[in-house]
Amino acid sequence: MRDTTVLPLKELTEQRVDTSLRIMNLNPYFSLHVDSSLSYQLLINKPPKQYFWYLKNAPAGLVIGKDNGMLYHKANKDLFRSGRLKYDREYKVDIGVQSLANPYDKADTSFTITWYNTDVILPSVKASVVSPITIDEGNKVVFNVMCENGNFPIDKILFSSSQTISHYKLPKECDDSFEWTPPYEFVTDADKNKERSVDLYFIGTTKFNYSDTTKITIIVIESLNYDIATREYREIDSTVKIWVKQLKFTFLNLDKKIRKTKAYRSGFDITTASAGVTSTVLATQDAQGSKNAAKVIPSVGAALVPVKEAAAPNKSTEQNQASTLRSNIKRLEYILTDTRLSGDRDPLILSKTETLKKELRQSRNELLNIPTEIAEGVSDAELEKQFNSKKIQKKYRLK
Repeated sequence: MRDTTVLPLKELTEQRVDTSLRIMNLNPYFSLHVDSSLSYQLLINKPPKQYFWYLKNAPAGLVIGKDNGMLYHKANKDLFRSGRLKYDREYKVDIGVQSLANPYDKADTSFTITWYNTDVILPSVKASVVSPITIDEGNKVVFNVMCENGNFPIDKILFSSSQTISHYKLPKECDDSFEWTPPYEFVTDADKNKERSVDLYFIGTTKFNYSDTTKITIIVIESLNYDIATREYREIDSTVKIWVKQLKFTFLNLDKKIRKTKAYRSGFDITTASAGVTSTVLATQDAQGSKNAAKVIPSVGAALVPVKEAAAPNKSTEQNQASTLRSNIKRLEYILTDTRLSGDRDPLILSKTETLKKELRQSRNELLNIPTEIAEGVSDAELEKQFNSKKIQKKYRLK
């Protein structure tokens, strides 16, 4: 038969004892002055010898006795000077206590700790580089703007410059970077020693409107824009090569006319010489008709001379023009070889470009009265082969 005896209220209360582990005196918030010490004994509702204590996310210097639950910290100024701790910042610390015998018998909670300082420590702004910075046009300058916080942190960074600059990246907060690439032609002819100075000011401000400024001087040295210079060089180099090709084509056509005229005149000369020989032969014959013919034939040869001059006049002007063309071509080919770039950043690129321009102007002025022809229907290889043939080289040998 089941016992239905009702227990007294006192006995029922004694049986409902608190068996869950808990920390009885945890302060949820600690506020400490710098150079002060914290010693705080934590208590639990169980025998402390059977439990151990631990911390998570503890700030520098904060420790707890794992056997006795003594929370301790010595807040000396060195921790703040080194940046390991910061004033007026809330640090959330996770704390726990656990049974040595039963891993499931534990209690986890957290508290907040803050350090403050009554001394006046002013914040400051500084850069990660030493002023002044020397840089060439077209090169990027990059450095960080750093802050040393005092009683209150620097909230924002303002910027100003002694001269107008553009396309730069501003630091939005402490330890952010400043980036700027001085454009080509930033240094003008009016600037002394082909360099220009720019003073940059970075002003850090706090929420109480205190500000600190650091100054960085950048010395920009005039530099050559190799991209533009190379493009200009290639344009004039291509123009000279096209001009040389036109001159070669014109020269070969002119030489062809000269050779054709020479062939005509040679034909007349051979005819005249043949007439003279024939007259001599006929004069030795006994027949009277042969002798009479011998007297007539020389006059025929003499009559061919004006015909020759009229039909195929001597091309002395064309011959001189061909010689002038060839000498110009040879000089320009030498200049093209002599002004070839030594690399992507040839320090003499400007002088070489100017030399090509000068030689092209001179060549065009010398050949102003010679009509040049556009080279069409002939390949570069065929043009070179004809121009450098042994016959042409022998005929127009440069003296």
